[in-house]
Amino acid sequence: MKTLYCDVCGHTLENAVPNRTYWHIGTRDICEGCKDSLEGVLRTEIRAQQPFSYDWYDKVVTDSVEKAISKGKF
Repeated sequence: MKTLYCDVCGHTLENAVPNRTYWHIGTRDICEGCKDSLEGVLRTEIRAQQPFSYDWYDKVVTDSVEKAISKGKF
């Protein structure tokens, strides 16, 4: 049995299932609630970006996760 902890909120994830109950982003693991919050934060930035670039998107996601970890929330 594998137990993980969300790197943002510290929530314990018992019996974690990848891409279902937790997501691995860069070198970080985040829970479903934090992933939903991340998507909400990114939504306005993504819509305003013209032209869209996957390199830019990867950087924004990673930077947002690191910023949330330092604050302890999204």
